[in-house]
Amino acid sequence: MTTPTPDSAPQGPTPERIFQTLSAYQQTAALKAAIELKVFTSVAEGADTADALAARCETSERGMRILCDYMTVHGFLRKQDGRYSLTEESALFLDRRSPAYVGGVAEFVAGTHIVEGYRELTEAVRKGGTMLPAQGSMTPEHPMWEDFARGMTAMARPSAEAIPQIVGAAGMETCKVLDIAAGHGIYGITVARENPRAQVYAVDWQKVLEIARGNAEAQGVAERFHEIPGDAFEVDFGEGYDLALLTNFFHHFDPPTCERLMRKVHAALGDGGRAVTVEFVPDESRVTPPMHAAFALVMLGTTPAGDAYTFSEFEQMFRNAGFSRSESHPTPVQHIIVSHK
Repeated sequence: MTTPTPDSAPQGPTPERIFQTLSAYQQTAALKAAIELKVFTSVAEGADTADALAARCETSERGMRILCDYMTVHGFLRKQDGRYSLTEESALFLDRRSPAYVGGVAEFVAGTHIVEGYRELTEAVRKGGTMLPAQGSMTPEHPMWEDFARGMTAMARPSAEAIPQIVGAAGMETCKVLDIAAGHGIYGITVARENPRAQVYAVDWQKVLEIARGNAEAQGVAERFHEIPGDAFEVDFGEGYDLALLTNFFHHFDPPTCERLMRKVHAALGDGGRAVTVEFVPDESRVTPPMHAAFALVMLGTTPAGDAYTFSEFEQMFRNAGFSRSESHPTPVQHIIVSHK
């Protein structure tokens, strides 16, 4: 009997993907460390060996060599003859000098408040909601939302840039905008930048709004940026809005709670007003697209009752809240849903 050579060995199931998934937390920790140490920016600036990077980033040479080799294994760096270089992806998104830099998302996505939600995921599955104290990420004035406002602006930009085009913001004669759970404020700020007549009223916790105001000042629209501090379910929105922006907010709540807020939004809109929702929206199978479908687990780990809803579920909730129709506009990152009063 001939012993199979490696090339002719039968191919079948292996435990490799199981091992990789169970150890995936190491990838998170390593990328977060490389971002915090400014490794990618340092490589871009010419520090391309382990000893040069260690000196630039103030680390041990051994630690830097191991970290950079790991980043190379996982496709964030290249290595040849002992010298590191950036990949196209890391040059665009992880060099702090790039206008497309997104490394700041690590402060939120890989932050303690989010990561803690997965430590007791088995029990969260049994319970059907987070095991974090109080209301998890929905605890009033939770400091994690300040991290969100500081770190997630870059990830929001594609959707923020798409909204004015979808709603025709530049041509609107009146443009009174309600920005609910504004966070960094970039959604409302982008509409204001496109329409010089726009007045934006941003709702969020006071400390979060201070960060949003800084962004409004940087974009030159601060005089048209107004703050409504407090709980979106409790504060008075006012009335006569042309647009209401609800960006990455509904996924934190169950359908009855979403409908309750949307009824309040409906009342705040003027005649012909529209609500604009930005969300991760899986298809009816709930397993594709992968990024949208997987987002439901984030809500299981960090909220009491949140979920990733399908378009048909949003459509039903918004109809129950009084909206006549809703339309979906997929974008490369998220879905934008426009609902008509």
